[in-house]
Amino acid sequence: MDIKKLQGIVEAVLFTLGTQVEIKKLSEVAEVSEEEILKAADALIKKYEKDDSGVMLIRINDSLQLCTKTSLYDYLIKVAHSKKQLSLSDSALETLSIIAYKQPVTRLQIEHIRGVSCARAIDKLVEYDLVQELGRMNAPGWPLLFGTTDEFLRSFGVKSLSDLPELNEERMEDFREEAEIEARKEMEEQEMMKGKGDTPENPIPVGI
Repeated sequence: MDIKKLQGIVEAVLFTLGTQVEIKKLSEVAEVSEEEILKAADALIKKYEKDDSGVMLIRINDSLQLCTKTSLYDYLIKVAHSKKQLSLSDSALETLSIIAYKQPVTRLQIEHIRGVSCARAIDKLVEYDLVQELGRMNAPGWPLLFGTTDEFLRSFGVKSLSDLPELNEERMEDFREEAEIEARKEMEEQEMMKGKGDTPENPIPVGI
């Protein structure tokens, strides 16, 4: 298929849906290979990089999405008064960083690492759609597990979690040991409790 026509198809689908669309789905719609979709996407990215364009094309994991250029956000706010502005406290940012690097992780594990309560910080992160519930740990009490969302990737300009900056290896080991200690502590504190009610629909193993 002609590259120009394929660009038009990708552009039309993304514009109409207004959300991210899997590359695989785009290839099925256009009846071309995923490699051809990526070539068309690269061409569109270069096209939107021009100063006079108000949109840009981004890749999130295995999906593509059309977005407004961040430099134009101030203008959008004027016509979208209900839009929430992303403003995170140091506490929320620290909580978010722990979730991003240690997910899936429970609230108690996060609090053990931070040394303070983080319920309000997690609530704020969920409100901003940066963090979501991933299910429950397969352990006594079935504690909720949290992880980041695609909105987190968009907000911080990364394609996937593997693109996050690497932490100091010593700090990563501290995170790992602290989370594992807290996981064992949760199990020990509740090992005498008998399960009540139905088993959660989405239990996740204890392994961190």
